[in-house]
Amino acid sequence: MELKAHLAIDIGASGGRHILGWLEDGKLRLEEVHRFPNGMKQKDGCLYWDVEAIFSEIIAGLKKCAEIGKIPVSVGIDTWGVDFVLLDKDGNLVAPTIAYRDSRTDGMDIEVSKCISEPELYARAGIQKMLINTVYQLMAIKKSSEYTLKSAAHLLMMPDYFHYRLSGVMKNEYTIATTGALINSESKTWDDEIISRCGFPREIFGEIVPAGTILGGFTEQIKNTFGFDSTVIMPPSHDTAGAFLAVPTKSDRSVYISSGTWSLMGVELLSPITNEISRVANITNEGGYNYRYRYLKNIAGLWLLQCVRNEIGDGIDYAELVKMARKSGCDTIFDVNDDRFTSPASMVEAISEVCREAGQTVPSSIADFARSIFRSLAVSYSNTAKDLEALTGTTFESVNIIGGGSQNEFLNELTAKATGLPVYAGPTEGTALGSIAAQMISMGVLADLEDARKVIRNSFDIKFYK
Repeated sequence: MELKAHLAIDIGASGGRHILGWLEDGKLRLEEVHRFPNGMKQKDGCLYWDVEAIFSEIIAGLKKCAEIGKIPVSVGIDTWGVDFVLLDKDGNLVAPTIAYRDSRTDGMDIEVSKCISEPELYARAGIQKMLINTVYQLMAIKKSSEYTLKSAAHLLMMPDYFHYRLSGVMKNEYTIATTGALINSESKTWDDEIISRCGFPREIFGEIVPAGTILGGFTEQIKNTFGFDSTVIMPPSHDTAGAFLAVPTKSDRSVYISSGTWSLMGVELLSPITNEISRVANITNEGGYNYRYRYLKNIAGLWLLQCVRNEIGDGIDYAELVKMARKSGCDTIFDVNDDRFTSPASMVEAISEVCREAGQTVPSSIADFARSIFRSLAVSYSNTAKDLEALTGTTFESVNIIGGGSQNEFLNELTAKATGLPVYAGPTEGTALGSIAAQMISMGVLADLEDARKVIRNSFDIKFYK
């Protein structure tokens, strides 16, 4: 029988993967066919994304599918949120694609608040305040080079752009668009009031479509490159939206954590919560699959450990770091959401400074740093769970952790202890699974979201911690 595989191209800030998924004996099987590094580049004092290099890796992975004789019937791409490209009327880039950790947004919250107050912005968009948000990035462009905005004809979020390069069709997918604080949380489309009052050109914001939208086949150029065609489908193209789709929970009283570079902790809701209490708690209402809301908090996540390891880890792998953290006696706990951790010159010094100010013992070794990061994350998870319970009126019965961070058994144990809740960890490929499941639903292979989660639950081992 011919293999009917669906391809998830999952691109993160530090790397990307091409993962094929198909049903076999009622279970979902996965195969990674390509992996590549990614990262922000520095030029002329700016951090930017080399979108041509990323797209060349997308092409390389598709070629590998052809080489191994596993042609995907559909393809979907997801990335991180908030970042975007600006294109002219011919679909060409009008400026470099600046990365969200670039410092150009410093002070842009003040500039945006002159146009629309923070309470009103949150009441309309429902997105937590983070200086990386698209609304602040666009204000930075307007303040530094308004010509760039005037010369643009289209704004596409990162995965929208790559879908366009494959299919020739320009659409804005809902889940990724919501991350920028420019989508009205009630109407689920661009908020013209925010856009107008900020002075952004309305014509660059194109049609919003839901996750699962079929764009069509490859362009003729792409087909000729590979010698095959596939259906391009917009999955939940914000990586966390895909991960939330893939959570194999049976309970509506579970809180989710998508654990990786960021820890995205939250629940699924059918209606947004955009009141002042929610804004002050800095909880976001990002769009999810089937127009659900991902009511969650962005927590710094394992980005902290990645940076510390790069500085003083001397090539120690993550599994060994976890073992070292277990043996460390460091009892330091710090606020992982401090703004100084966004893009510090030295994460070691940033954490040390935050600890000194809080009267905490400064970690003295890589093992101490790792342990303090894990313990601090677990405390943040516990505090966030309490906030979410109060705001949603729900008493949680469990924690579901998905993504690469779900493999960290020590952090899972600490999370269970800190929250007082049983922890279910896995699957590790949350985002890719969400993309593949959405493609399968769009093509009629799976019936709906409930069917997808049932298949995922029966296909992968889930570990339990209490």
